[in-house]
Amino acid sequence: MTRPLRADALENRRRILAAAREAFIDLGPGASLDEVARRAGTGIATLYRRFPDRQELMRAVVMDALETAAAEMRSAVEEEPEPFAALRRYVHRAIDARVAAVIPALLDAIPEDDAELTAASGEGGRLLEQLITTAQEAGTLRPDATVADVGALVVRLSRPLPGAVPRDLDIALAHRHADLLLDGLSTAAELTTPLGGPALTFPQLRTAAGGGQRPRS
Repeated sequence: MTRPLRADALENRRRILAAAREAFIDLGPGASLDEVARRAGTGIATLYRRFPDRQELMRAVVMDALETAAAEMRSAVEEEPEPFAALRRYVHRAIDARVAAVIPALLDAIPEDDAELTAASGEGGRLLEQLITTAQEAGTLRPDATVADVGALVVRLSRPLPGAVPRDLDIALAHRHADLLLDGLSTAAELTTPLGGPALTFPQLRTAAGGGQRPRS
């Protein structure tokens, strides 16, 4: 029987997973474990006690992302009385948690025949389908929107912008663009959702991305 982790061990595990998620998003699946430990504020020995190798760490990061996404969808359904509001809440929470940024980054490094990950992914898909179907039945989400549409939207919004855009600005813009896209999916005759984040001009965005250099061909 596996013993439950102590509070300090649970906190170390949470910090390592959060640090690994950010490192894999920023640097890809080849991010060094020393870098993960540095970001987590733990020693490399602590990391190896929790996760003996890179593969196990990457698997744990993906499982944590899937479980976080599912938990956010469940709480949105339970706590938001209006179905489209529940969908909107989930999209914004997923952006903050960066779950849809790390999973694509690690997909090629995770075995396809992992039954537990497959089951967790399927559960997330069913929950998202429930969110979408409920909003469509309520008449607030356009009827031609699909699970794949919304899932791809979250993935695209969660990925960092190219260039040296500061993280806080990148996430603020993701939330702004999420509301723009969600309002496009709404059937509401009058859009009342205020857009968050800065209203940048294109030159301002280029400057934030690293000096306005011309992209390479």
